[in-house]
Order: sequence, then C-alpha cells, then structure tokens
Amino acid sequence: MFEFIHSIVTTLNDFLYQPFIVPLFLLAAGIYLSVRMGFPQLRLFVETLRVAREKPLQESGISSFGALMVSTASRVGTGNIIGVSSAICLGGPGAIFWMWLIAILGAASAFVESTLAQIYKREDLVTGHSYGGPSYYIQTALGQRWLGIIFSCFVLLTYVVGYNLLASYNIQTSLTNYSFYSESSTPVIVGIVMAALFGICVFGGAKKLTSITSYMVPTMGVIYVLVAIGIILYNITNVPAMFVMIFEDAFSFDAGAGGIAGSCIMYGIKRGLYSNEAGMGSAPNASASASVSHPVKQGLMQSFSVFLDTLIICSATALMCLSCGVTPTAELSGILYVQESLKAVMGDGGAVFITFSIMLFGFTTLIGNYYYTEGCLRFIMNRRPGKKSITLFRVIATIIVFAGAISSAAFAWDAADLCQALMVIVNIPVILILSPIAFKALKNYTDQKKKGKEPVYIAEECGVKQPTDFWHKD
Repeated sequence: MFEFIHSIVTTLNDFLYQPFIVPLFLLAAGIYLSVRMGFPQLRLFVETLRVAREKPLQESGISSFGALMVSTASRVGTGNIIGVSSAICLGGPGAIFWMWLIAILGAASAFVESTLAQIYKREDLVTGHSYGGPSYYIQTALGQRWLGIIFSCFVLLTYVVGYNLLASYNIQTSLTNYSFYSESSTPVIVGIVMAALFGICVFGGAKKLTSITSYMVPTMGVIYVLVAIGIILYNITNVPAMFVMIFEDAFSFDAGAGGIAGSCIMYGIKRGLYSNEAGMGSAPNASASASVSHPVKQGLMQSFSVFLDTLIICSATALMCLSCGVTPTAELSGILYVQESLKAVMGDGGAVFITFSIMLFGFTTLIGNYYYTEGCLRFIMNRRPGKKSITLFRVIATIIVFAGAISSAAFAWDAADLCQALMVIVNIPVILILSPIAFKALKNYTDQKKKGKEPVYIAEECGVKQPTDFWHKD
C-alpha cells in the first residue's frame, strides 16, 4: 500500500516538475515581477534594513522583525544544510547557481505575496491582532473561497505533514554516525524529545512562538555562517576553482541518466524552493500578523528573508563543503556530505557542530512550519477554532513530529516536493492576477518616502475596492 502511494507521488512529481510547469511558473513570475517593479528586492535593500528596526505599530502587536523571524524560522532549517547537500550530490555543484537565481528572482514574488497578505489581512476581535495569508486574499480579492480552501488544505498538508515529517527525520539522521546510534531505539528517543519540546512551544501560542524564534534564528544563523566563513578562508586556495566548477556545471546542461528531473537545474529549483519558499504562499501567513504602517514594509522584510535564507545560509553550506575538496556523490547525499567535508578541516568536531546545527535549524523549522497552519485551519472552518478543536490539532501536529523521526526519507522528500508544487501552481497565478494592487502599494510607498514622509497606507487611495479590516482613514 505504501509503495503504491509513493509511486503515485513520484509520478505526479515527475509531471509537475517538467520545465514548463513549476519551474516555468517560478522563473517567469520572478522575472516579470522583478522587472515590472524595478527590482525592489535590490533597489530598496537599505530601506529594508531600516524597516527591520521598527517597533510594532500597536504596542501589543507583532513587529515586522518578529513576523520576519517566524517566516525565517520555517525557511531557515534542515533544507539549508541537508537540502543543499542533496542538491550538490544529486544534481551537481551547478545546482547552487540555480538556487541563487531562484532566490534573487523569487524575492520579488515573496514581496508581492506578503504585501497582498498585509493589505487583505483580518482583525482578530478577541486578541486585537491580525491574521491572514493567501487564502484570505484569494477569497477577498478574487471572490473564490473554494480556491482558498483548497490552498489552505495544501498548506496544512505541506507544513504539518510533509515538511515537519522531513524536518524531524533529518534531525534524527544527524546522529547516525555516532557510536551510540541504534536503528531500533535512537529514532524513537529523538522523536519523543522533539515532540515534547514542540508540544511545549505550540501550546504556548503565537506570542510564545515569535519570542522563541526571535532569539534562536539570528543566533544560530550567525554562528553557522561565521563557522562557514572560517572554513572557506582556511581553504581559500580552493575557492577560485570552486566557483569555476559551479558556473561550468550550471551551464553544462548535462542532465545525465535522470533526464531533466536529474539535472542541476531541477535540483537547484526543487531544493531552492524547499529552502526559501518564495512564491509558495507560506510566508504571507506570518506576514499578515505584523503590525506595520504600510503593507510594503512587510513585503520588503519577506524579500530580505529569501536573501537571508539562500544567498547567505544556503551559500554558506555550499561554499563551505565545496571548498573542502570532498567529492560529492549520490552515496554521500544528505548529512553525510556535510559531515565528511567538515571532518576534513575540523576533525570529529566538525560532525558534532553539524549535528548541533541540524538540531537547532530543524527545531525552529518545526515551530515556524506549524505557525502557518492555524490560520489555514481557521479559514477552512470559517471561524476561530474552539479550544477543543485547536487542542486536537496541536496534538496531531505533535504526533506527526514524533512520526517523522521514525519514518523513511524517500517518501518524506517526495511528498514535500509534491505539496510545495501544488502550492506554487495555485499561488503564483493568483499573485500575478493581483500584482497591480501590490504595484500601486509600492508606488504609494516610494512616493511618500520621496516627500520625506513616514509611509502610511490608505486602501481606498491605492485602488483597493474590496472591504478590508485595516488601512482606512481615521
């Protein structure tokens, strides 16, 4: 039965990852939006850093930086280490170039989807905070609630099941090279510990999640990047040849025996999407919670999150490993390639560092992934979930974390690839249709900045005809 399901998932993946479906959606949308808006992800980079320091508009609200850290907690995870390793080992070093490209272009998609989430966000009358995401702008702006429900189901399937199964599995596999590892007991023990910690966090609520991730994400990211830079400098003589290898392989177009599905292009796109999630419609669920004076501020923050994830942390893993001179092979795919690379420089301490990194990255991924899902559950039910409903949902999510630690990798990777593809083929066309609203918001923002004003958004003045819970004149 399991093999039958897996075969269906594989067949669907082979179809969806044809060059003219998911890859074309991502690249075409990224190019169009970047050019149409004048590359705001690059042009307004300094402004983005300024926005990151702002406090929330409401004292009790979530800051733009807090919402950024929640989305980054999901983006920055095991995909930055194991995903990058898999891309290099299975697709070749050139896959890294395609990860970079999908991040630079995808940052424009991330900007638009998060700006739209802010414009069409809803107010929680109980807490006073805001919530929202793609399902809400699909319903409000397009008037298609049924499509919003389908998208919410895809999000639940991707993050509660696919991604969290995979994150939990990757955490326990980081221990496989140690002498104490036992195939019969270690996965169970790791699963129990991770499920317990995860349960403590999710039952603490949204503010608890943002508090945890606001500290853990920057800390683990900085330490990891500093170590990677140190190793790259140690192997500085290998760096020129390493970059030549990346660019030569990226444009060799040698797909090998696996055809286009096994090429560096496809692995770069798949693992790049898994890592930075740009255009999937995941980050907008966190973006909608930020309390800001203008939707563009959160759009800028989410485009920065894509850069932070791929151009900095994923690149740190890739360049660190490639500079060590260990030949990437299919047998080393995953945690083994990273561990072997660091052993070449740091000895056994390198493996310990990677294990520690995987645990921190993986745990914040579990938390960030879950954060996206409660809003989707709320949308499907068309009301705020009751205490019993949300408790049951959190219990199920906690059990899935445990299940991931004792599951197999192949199905988890394939299922995650399928689910993220389904999200892309819904969200990308939607944000392209609604992009004029984001374009007007961006122009409104830059016009106010040119006049020396602190940008404030008024929906009616920016062409928004649908009723919104926020963005009205006092």
